[in-house]
Amino acid sequence: MGARLDIAERGRPLGSPLSVWLHFRVIPFLVAGLSKLWSYTLRVRREGFEPVEGLVARDARIILAFWHRRLFMMPLSYPFHRRTGGGEDRGVAILSSDSKDGERSAATWRWFGIHAVRGTASEDGAKALVRMIQAVKQGWDFGITPDGPRGPLMELKPGTLALARKTGAWIVPVSLAFDHSFELKTWDRMVIPYPFATCVIKYGIPYQVPPKADDAAEAVRLQREMDELEAWAEGIRHG
Repeated sequence: MGARLDIAERGRPLGSPLSVWLHFRVIPFLVAGLSKLWSYTLRVRREGFEPVEGLVARDARIILAFWHRRLFMMPLSYPFHRRTGGGEDRGVAILSSDSKDGERSAATWRWFGIHAVRGTASEDGAKALVRMIQAVKQGWDFGITPDGPRGPLMELKPGTLALARKTGAWIVPVSLAFDHSFELKTWDRMVIPYPFATCVIKYGIPYQVPPKADDAAEAVRLQREMDELEAWAEGIRHG
């Protein structure tokens, strides 16, 4: 899958042709390739997957919600191949910042078949939300880190609930656990599995946010469910 340079097409400078080729072609290709090879060494199993399969089977949209520290290998949680009624490919989309770093990230995710919606909730939340809603209405599922892109760590932001309320998509809390892993010294304490580790993907019970639901109560519910999944994942790690 090619890595189209959205920012360049909109006229933003990305650097010299060599820099563009290196940072937005070569590096994303190598990072994606290494990640895929890494994932092939893992022994993967899924828990609570049947309800999610059922939603996809009846062409309902889903929002996978997971903490930022579980982002690495999260593409394993979405093994679906979806199409619109007109035959166009669809899958999962993410929010990626409208910047050089965001373009590099988007170019990497494209190798996994993941579509990047441009914008950041922290810079212009309303505009980013509109783009996310449009993507869901066009047939994309969505993957969201409610504490991204810069934290605070494992503190819920309102974008996930707003997207679910506006689109009727089903929220699916999800987490990945590894029996052998290590943490990076980053703000999110990113969890990285060792090669040949066992990867367990656990899905929470899918649910919808009613149009007139209480925002505070819904936030407490999602925060609690995601915290429970995090505690479960840490239990797997520490045996």
